[in-house]
Amino acid sequence: MHIALYKPDIPQNTAAIIRLGACLNLKIHIIEPCGFNINDSRFKRVVMDYIGISKIFKYEDYEMFIKKNKKFRVVLMTTKAKKSYLDFKYKKKDILLFGRESAGVPKNIHKDIEHKLKIPMMKKARSLNVAISAAISVSEAMRQIKLLK
Repeated sequence: MHIALYKPDIPQNTAAIIRLGACLNLKIHIIEPCGFNINDSRFKRVVMDYIGISKIFKYEDYEMFIKKNKKFRVVLMTTKAKKSYLDFKYKKKDILLFGRESAGVPKNIHKDIEHKLKIPMMKKARSLNVAISAAISVSEAMRQIKLLK
């Protein structure tokens, strides 16, 4: 199972997702540029020593990410989707893509991705924290494909 972050801009969220990846044996893909430095104290405080046991792949841009991951299906997690993450059939070679905390993904990427999912929530709420969204959605995907026991 894989999680991809498109140009993440909050160090604590990225660190929490890397830690999630370490604990659940997930591959984490980071599409650059990040909005912070990897030496940021806020990042280090959350990621702790989990960065040493994480599987992290970095890409200079979205095009390189797509080029290097052609054999995988990219699933965009977005508040703009119509389909719930609970009504989707996940596969082992899925990469769950999360946009920037501040802006999501650009319209051209949104259009190019066939599978878009949302986590249903109260109408008054804008969005969940990206690290929480990653944990919720990846746990359902892993449950479906029997990676959680």
